[in-house]
Amino acid sequence: MPKIASHPLSGLDYLSSSVILLDQHLAIRYLNPAAENLLATSIKVLAGRPLSFVVTYSHILQTALDNALAHDWNYTGQNIELKRDDGELLHVNCTVGPTEAPGARLLVELWPIEQQLKATREERLIEQQQANRELIRNLAHEIKNPLGGIRGAAQLLEHELNNPGLREYTQVIIKEADRLQDLMQRLLSPHRLMQPAPVNIHEILERVRSLLTAEFPQTLKVQRDYDISLPDLVGDREQLIQAILNITRNAAQAIIDQPGSGAANPGQITLRTRTARQVTLAKRRYRLALELQVIDNGPGIPEDIRERMFYPLVSGREGGSGLGLTLAQSFVQQHQGTIECESRPGYTCFTIRLPLGKA
Repeated sequence: MPKIASHPLSGLDYLSSSVILLDQHLAIRYLNPAAENLLATSIKVLAGRPLSFVVTYSHILQTALDNALAHDWNYTGQNIELKRDDGELLHVNCTVGPTEAPGARLLVELWPIEQQLKATREERLIEQQQANRELIRNLAHEIKNPLGGIRGAAQLLEHELNNPGLREYTQVIIKEADRLQDLMQRLLSPHRLMQPAPVNIHEILERVRSLLTAEFPQTLKVQRDYDISLPDLVGDREQLIQAILNITRNAAQAIIDQPGSGAANPGQITLRTRTARQVTLAKRRYRLALELQVIDNGPGIPEDIRERMFYPLVSGREGGSGLGLTLAQSFVQQHQGTIECESRPGYTCFTIRLPLGKA
């Protein structure tokens, strides 16, 4: 493990891993914010207290700490159990080594295993989805040009037909070609350049809310749950409106399609905003992020498509294009954010996190 140079430790605040600095008595001298979150406490409470005061750990880790103190040895451990003083059991990967940080002798770095698995899954999913989108874009380019030829040929044929009854068939060809061309254009559209500017997320949500209530006036209630202290973020206003609108329209359509819905039993969508602190988005650590949740009480996303819901052309509704969530994810990722979903019958929650400020 490389030693930390003797300079202020503020750089450690941005790490997604949990960093603990200990002195020669194994007393805590520093916790970065990720460590404070992991241990559910703060450096103000623990400064000067022994590590064993806040967590119980195995003799293996104790031996590693002793050897690091006595011999400047490094240690790496997998699936180490730590038990917090509130009784919660943590499984972490761990490294221990000497440090030259002021007032400290050892640096302990912890990675919660579940957090690592989640980050790995997200990274693999993003790579797979990018590959799928690239394939779909290439197919869209290949399909778009022949469609124009098919449409033009159908128009020429229609002018040559003397039997008006046969023109019904050429109109079918023309209309279907137009529909497919529109679909191809939508597949290619998310790649325009962003136009970032300071935007207020609640102004965007109010715009989405007004569109929803106009489109579904009797069958849907849209509730607000805003944290009005949130600062503006830098983003593309139109892309953010479209992303949130795609998610909420999907939810609204699922609600009104379920049996028993209607004016007497309207469905509900809740738009909720909160502040998230010390989060990692797209492999970058941010002190502050926006957490936006779209929650509905609809039937839930079918289990067989939950793992594929963000893929192009995957839809749980008959007649759906399967592009709404794909475009929403693309727009969120262009803003260096993340989008994830939890769904079960009666409850679906899409959570979007967007950075507020620099990484």
